[in-house]
Amino acid sequence: MVTPERQEQPFLSGIVLAAGAARRMGRPKLLLPLTGRCVLQHVVDAAAQSCLDELVIVLGADADAVRAALALPADRAVRVTVNTDYAEGQSTSLRAGLAALDTRADAAAILLGDQPGVDSALIDAVAAAFVTGGAAAARPVYETASGERIPGHPVFLHRRLWPALDALRGDAGARTVLAEHPEWVLEVPVAGAPPVDIDTPEDYDRTVSRF
Repeated sequence: MVTPERQEQPFLSGIVLAAGAARRMGRPKLLLPLTGRCVLQHVVDAAAQSCLDELVIVLGADADAVRAALALPADRAVRVTVNTDYAEGQSTSLRAGLAALDTRADAAAILLGDQPGVDSALIDAVAAAFVTGGAAAARPVYETASGERIPGHPVFLHRRLWPALDALRGDAGARTVLAEHPEWVLEVPVAGAPPVDIDTPEDYDRTVSRF
């Protein structure tokens, strides 16, 4: 397992948000095939191959079908929790994920189940910056050829920020909290365009082309 350089060996957890109803796609997007695996499997595999000490996958819509399609690694601490309130917005999945984490967790990395382009190398790079930088939060920021700076995932959040996440309601997520406190955030520069969020059939086609 690739481990970032760190002195205190903090316990780093991962939360994969995979509870949405995929209304714009019109069918369960996390189960769409992508190079021999479903979309969500790519995210789970990347997180399992990274330095994260555990992984919690938050399901909601089509939970039974999604869980049945997933192959969870037997040699890693990976478990599934179901958010029955997923229709109320992303904040409910964040709370469900945080509540399911190991009590030893010092920080949580938030990953999106519809971003199969996020790989283990990126997770490890942001983790290393987070641990050595001493910030309350860290995230990659993509620097495109046109000069844009686009924040992305994973977003690492120290335990001391979790009460602010727990207070969110509706479709608000970690970005809402960090927008109010940019001084908390360590930005990790990444060259190129960010991975596609698969929300529509066009997004899926673009992702298939990239892979």
